[in-house]
Amino acid sequence: MTTIEIRTHTALHVLKGAAVKVLGARWTAGVHVKGNHGRLTLQYHRKPTPEEVTQIEELANSKIREDAPVEVTDMDRTEAEELWGDAIYDLFAIPSAITRLSILHIPDWNVNACNKQHTSTTAQIGRLTLTKTRHRATKKLLEISYDIQ
Repeated sequence: MTTIEIRTHTALHVLKGAAVKVLGARWTAGVHVKGNHGRLTLQYHRKPTPEEVTQIEELANSKIREDAPVEVTDMDRTEAEELWGDAIYDLFAIPSAITRLSILHIPDWNVNACNKQHTSTTAQIGRLTLTKTRHRATKKLLEISYDIQ
């Protein structure tokens, strides 16, 4: 993973935290990162309003400017589940044979089992700009595309 992709991937976690706070969207259905472009796909029942999209972007950039720590801990799966329950998971399953997880935690913002590389603080991401949202009503999926600068 290149340095830009590490920043773009970390931005996924910040964006997810903002989407949870604004929309209450809980489950990640897919992610995509290439260069400075990313897409977060969430399970969600409706298209967000333009005001909600603006609020998500502003909240994400506020968290980036905060320079919050991005903590990554390798831990026993059972211990991680005791601490955070199913919040560490996405809609794509982690095989039950995997007993140790790498947990990304941005305190009071996002927690997720994730084996990718991340920046050590949110400020290292730069700035996030939402470029497109697409709601796929029949699948109840919301795609949020973004770029980082």
